[in-house]
Amino acid sequence: MSKVELYVYDLSNGLARQMSRQLTGRQIDGIWHTSVVVYNKEYFYGQGINTTPPGRSHHGQPLQVLNMGETAIDEGTFDEYLAEMSDLYTADKYHLLEFNCNNFTNDVVGFLTGGSIPDWIKDLPSDFLSTPFGAALRPTIDAMYRRPAPGAAAAPPAQAGMPDTALAASFLQAVAAQAAGGSAQPHAPASAVETVAGPLQVSTNWASFANILATHRAVAVFFTSPTCGPCKTIEPLFDELAEAKQNPGTAFVKVDMSVGRSYEIAQRFNIRATPTFMFFVDGKKTMEFKGPNQPELRTQVDLLMYTAFPAHLHMSLHLPHIRAMSTNSILFSQVPALDAALAKFLTFVDAAPSSPNFNKSAIKTTLSTTFVPFLKKRFATPNSKAAIPSAVVGQWASASITLTSALPAKELFPLADFWRLAVQDTTVATYLTADPSVLEGLFSRATDTLDEPDARNLSLTTLRLATNALAPDVLGRRLLTPATALLVPALLHSDARVRAAAASLAFNGAVLFARPLMAWARAGTRGVPPGGRRDAEWEMALTSALVEALRSDQSEDVVHRLAAALAMLVHLSPHFIEQGRPLLDVLGARRALLATVAEGGCVKKPEIKALVTEVAEELCPDT
Repeated sequence: MSKVELYVYDLSNGLARQMSRQLTGRQIDGIWHTSVVVYNKEYFYGQGINTTPPGRSHHGQPLQVLNMGETAIDEGTFDEYLAEMSDLYTADKYHLLEFNCNNFTNDVVGFLTGGSIPDWIKDLPSDFLSTPFGAALRPTIDAMYRRPAPGAAAAPPAQAGMPDTALAASFLQAVAAQAAGGSAQPHAPASAVETVAGPLQVSTNWASFANILATHRAVAVFFTSPTCGPCKTIEPLFDELAEAKQNPGTAFVKVDMSVGRSYEIAQRFNIRATPTFMFFVDGKKTMEFKGPNQPELRTQVDLLMYTAFPAHLHMSLHLPHIRAMSTNSILFSQVPALDAALAKFLTFVDAAPSSPNFNKSAIKTTLSTTFVPFLKKRFATPNSKAAIPSAVVGQWASASITLTSALPAKELFPLADFWRLAVQDTTVATYLTADPSVLEGLFSRATDTLDEPDARNLSLTTLRLATNALAPDVLGRRLLTPATALLVPALLHSDARVRAAAASLAFNGAVLFARPLMAWARAGTRGVPPGGRRDAEWEMALTSALVEALRSDQSEDVVHRLAAALAMLVHLSPHFIEQGRPLLDVLGARRALLATVAEGGCVKKPEIKALVTEVAEELCPDT
C-alpha cells in the first residue's frame, strides 16, 4: 500500500484574502492549486501533466497537506494511467475555472483511492462566478485561454461601486501565470487536442464517475469518442446546456471512450455506441437515449432539472418581509480599551500557578509585543489598513491555547475579547480555518462554565467571539458544531445579556446556510444553491432552541433576532416538509411568535411586528 497525499497551495500568495471582498463582495481565502503526492513524487497539471520531487515545484512548500488515504495500485500501473491521461490533460486545455489542476487531482485521487478532493477546493470556481463581479470577468478569463464557452452571455455592464476590472484582470493574469508556470518535467508528451468548453466535468475512470454521482443530485452524461461524427454535431448543444443549467448540484460530464479507463464506465452501463446520453437523479439512472437528437437532449435535460430540483413549497408564498431580510452577518466590532484590558489580563497571568508547561515570560512577551500591539494598529487606528502578518498568528494561537488551559475560566474573558477583534481580520480567519483549536478551546471553557456566575464575562465575550467567527463562510462552517454547543444552552440563560448575545450567534449560524439559499432564490435559478445541503439534525436542534427561547424572552431586540434566525432556517429548508413542519407544530411555534406581537407582548415596532407575524402565519403550521 502507498500513501496518497494532497498538497494545497494558494496561487494568489495571500492576495485573495486581501482583495477578494473588495473585488467580489465575498471573502475568498485563496485561489487553490492542488497536486497529488504518491510513490514519493508530486504530480500536478499545468503545462500538461508534470512530475517533481515533493515540495520542489515552482509553487514552493504547500500551505496544507491533506491525507487522501492509501492505494493498492502499483506505480507501473499508475504510470500507464497517466500516459493515457496525457492526451486529455494538455497545456492547451487548461482553464483557470473550468479545467484546471483540481480537476486533475480529483480524477487521480478517484483512480488511486476511490475518494475525492475537498468540496471547498472544488466549489471555488462556482462560488466566484456566482458573484456579479465574477460574471463580469468571465469573458476576460475565457479570453486568457480560448474562445468563450458556447452560449455564454456577454459581460454585464459595469455597475456603480463595482471595483476596477483592470485591477482584477491584472490580478487574475498573475494567478494564471503562477498556475501555468514552473520548470517541472512533463510526465508525458502533450498533444494538441480540441478544448473542452463550458462548465463541464471529465471522467476517465469508474472511481471518479461514481464520486460525481455521489456528490451531485442531477447528472447528465455524454458518452463520446474522437472518431464519432454525430458526436461532433451534438457536442456544442451539450456544452450550451451545461453553461445554461449550471449549479453546484448538477454535473454535465463527458466520457471520452478513448481516454484513460473510461471503458470501466462504459462496461458498467453496457455502452456500445456513441453518442449515448444518460441522466441520473440521486445516483439512479432515470433515462438513456442514443443518437444526435437535439430536441430530445433539450427535453431530457429540462426534465432532469425539474425532477431533481422541484420548486420549494415556500417559493409560491407572498413573503415580502422575509425575502427582504439582509443576509449580512452581525458583527461585534467595538474596540475596547486595549491597553487597560492587557494590563488587567497580565495580572491574571502573573497570579497563575507556575508549571513546566507554562512559560509566563514568553507568553507575556507575545501578548505585549505582538498580539495587542497588532490589534491596536489594525482596529484602534482610524482608517487603518495595517495587515496582521500570518507568521505571528500561530504564536498568538499557541500562547492562547496554553492560557486557556492554565487560567481559571473567570479570568479568560480578556483573551476571548482579543480574539473577538482578531477574527475579523482575513489573515487570522484563514489561519483559524486551517487550525481552529484555539477558538474551540475557548468555546469549550465557556460552555462548561456557562452557569457559573463568576464566569459570566467569559460567557458574554465568547458568545460575541463566536458570532464574529461564524461570519466568514468557510471558518463559520468549520466552527459550527462547537459554537452550537455553546449557543443552545445560552439561548435559555437566566442573564438577559447572555441571551441577547446568543440570539446574535443564532442569527449568524442560520444566515451561514440561508445566504446561498436566498441568493439562489432571488436570482430566480432552479437548483441547489452554493454551499450544498444542510445538516437536518443541526437544523432541527437549532429550530427547537429558537422556539423555546421565543417563548421565554421579553426583549424586543432579542425576539427580532430569534424570529429572523427562525425565518432563515425555515424559509428554504430542504428538510421542511418531512421534519421542519411537524417539529414547528409540536413546539407550538406559531403561538409563541404571535404572543410576542399580541397586546401586551414585547414587540412594539411596526417593522418587527410585520416580520414576526409573517414568520408565524406563513411558515408555521396552524393547529
